[in-house]
Amino acid sequence: MDLPALADFTLVARHGGFGRAARASGRPKATLSRRVAELEASLALRLFERGARVLTLTEEGRALHERAGALLTELDETAAAIAAGGARARGRLRISAPLLFSQVAMGKVAADFALKYPEVRLSVTTEDRAVDMIEEGYDLVIRVNPDRDESLVGRAFLRDRMVVVAAPGLPRPAEGACVPAVVRAMEDRVVWTLADGASLAVAPVLALSSLVMIRDAVRTGFGAARLPVSLVAHDLAAGRLVSWGDVAGSDIALWALYPSRRLLSARVSAFLEHLRETFPTGAPEELAAYLAD
Repeated sequence: MDLPALADFTLVARHGGFGRAARASGRPKATLSRRVAELEASLALRLFERGARVLTLTEEGRALHERAGALLTELDETAAAIAAGGARARGRLRISAPLLFSQVAMGKVAADFALKYPEVRLSVTTEDRAVDMIEEGYDLVIRVNPDRDESLVGRAFLRDRMVVVAAPGLPRPAEGACVPAVVRAMEDRVVWTLADGASLAVAPVLALSSLVMIRDAVRTGFGAARLPVSLVAHDLAAGRLVSWGDVAGSDIALWALYPSRRLLSARVSAFLEHLRETFPTGAPEELAAYLAD
């Protein structure tokens, strides 16, 4: 496969159009259009639906964009790491990470990294808001299911999913009956839909702002809750909690994002490699095992 053409396709897909991709990259619009057309011809697939004003990915185009984007990012990161070669990771590295990941894993991840790279002054800030990396001076951010941002690149390094859990002593209600539920403080849903098509009517009995707090409350048998598999895997294995089923459409991805593929610093490359080594498969069970160590 023509990698430059694949890179042009992912550029257009990321920016949502040939014109925007051309302006962002400084490449001629006609060149991008031609390269994408050549890629479609070589694959015998239509990758975009071309409307008068709107360019949208086909189902095949979305599948290729998801896989090719991750592959090209990893190739770029590998090339940057090799190019950095003899350059030692040193200097200040500022990272913004979401609350739950920071609470359960970031302390250990950061300490292991600091042991490997003592010349890097690592600083981690915990917050769930989407920080402005450039304005606020961050080198890398970790985000959950981030919106598309044309100014950032990166890759998903962990995946998870939500599951409805309860203590064994709390019976699952019949269809249509209300579930006493421990919910996040900002949650306003009244029905939980499961992956098998079943639905659970929710009667909130307790609202908490932290998923760790919710897990601890559910362990007491006070109510059911929606929680990440990685956070409750050991409780499920030990019988402290039981699963009522996966939540429909609840896939979670943690992404490591940075402003540009160009001139990736040795310290950012080192942290990305550290994440790859720490979570080689990125599965929920891998994170659960890491938390149990």
